[in-house]
Amino acid sequence: MTIVHKAGNVHKNADGLSRWELPNTPENPAYVPTSAEPQIPIEGARTTDVGTEFFEEVRDSYKLDKNCHILTSILDKYCKDAALDSSVDDIWKTSYDNGIFPLFDGILYDRSKNTCAMVLCSRMLINTILLECHDNIYSGNLSEDRTMERIKTCAWWPSWRKHVIETKYPSTPWEVVHMEWVTALPPGGDKGYNDFLVIVDRYRKTPIFLPCHEDDTAMDTGLLIWNRVIYHTGLFENIISNRDPNFTSALWNNLHKPLGTKLSFSTEYHTQRDGLAERMIQTLEDMIRRLCAYGLKFKDSDGFTHYWCTLIPALELAYKTSIHASTGKTPTMLEKDGTLNFQLTL
Repeated sequence: MTIVHKAGNVHKNADGLSRWELPNTPENPAYVPTSAEPQIPIEGARTTDVGTEFFEEVRDSYKLDKNCHILTSILDKYCKDAALDSSVDDIWKTSYDNGIFPLFDGILYDRSKNTCAMVLCSRMLINTILLECHDNIYSGNLSEDRTMERIKTCAWWPSWRKHVIETKYPSTPWEVVHMEWVTALPPGGDKGYNDFLVIVDRYRKTPIFLPCHEDDTAMDTGLLIWNRVIYHTGLFENIISNRDPNFTSALWNNLHKPLGTKLSFSTEYHTQRDGLAERMIQTLEDMIRRLCAYGLKFKDSDGFTHYWCTLIPALELAYKTSIHASTGKTPTMLEKDGTLNFQLTL
């Protein structure tokens, strides 16, 4: 047998032995010195670790809820008190009678349909679960069906499915609003605006466009809304947004500070929205792109150059005077019971 060496680039039937990896030692011609301390990459992904503090908050919340407090008292004593049992609300009593609620380490669990989920009664803890199962980086901000699949394996509360998908529909204008931010725009105007805030009235589909800055805090946003919006709309009762619930809560407080009142309106986190503000943003971006041919700037017939932020009032007027598909009328017709008079260029 004769062994003949062939270069790798002409070896047509290379196998594992011919490509065997040599150890990274000084005897290896391709030796690469390694550092004593291994390099560990740091990634910016936010993860969640349910620690003892969360479980303590769940136990403490049971003390403030009538149904959970009664059920934990009954199950902790391993006895069935008829008087206590009858005082529990029907939806809780049915699950308790069917043996669905076991108690472990002071926490109630819902054991049904091959799942065992923690029972929650605090609105703050429920919003935390909604945030983690929908908005977190590993949850993907997916649809309501996928969000419910995540929630049912870790948490339960009465009518939780309805709570996940419901979006409050208002009965008066500016009662419920959608808020979305368009970010990463080139600086425009004297103040260097690089974002704009879109506020949409859910009742009449009326939009308000406000140029702002990417690093605006909840206080900055609250002052902007107070100075530019509240005098026209009044205070909102519900804000639907995909921003951090902490930001929304701080925004509520900053809106109430000028009134000298305590926070009295409810703020809830919604995983499902009807896409109203998102469609509005897409429409507005399309309108800006049509007018701004060079870096989001617009040059009119007289040769004057306008930044994108100076076009916002005109674009807002154009949207308000356009018929909305869901209502069959323009927002101006619903708002002022008529049409706005503005000059057309013919």
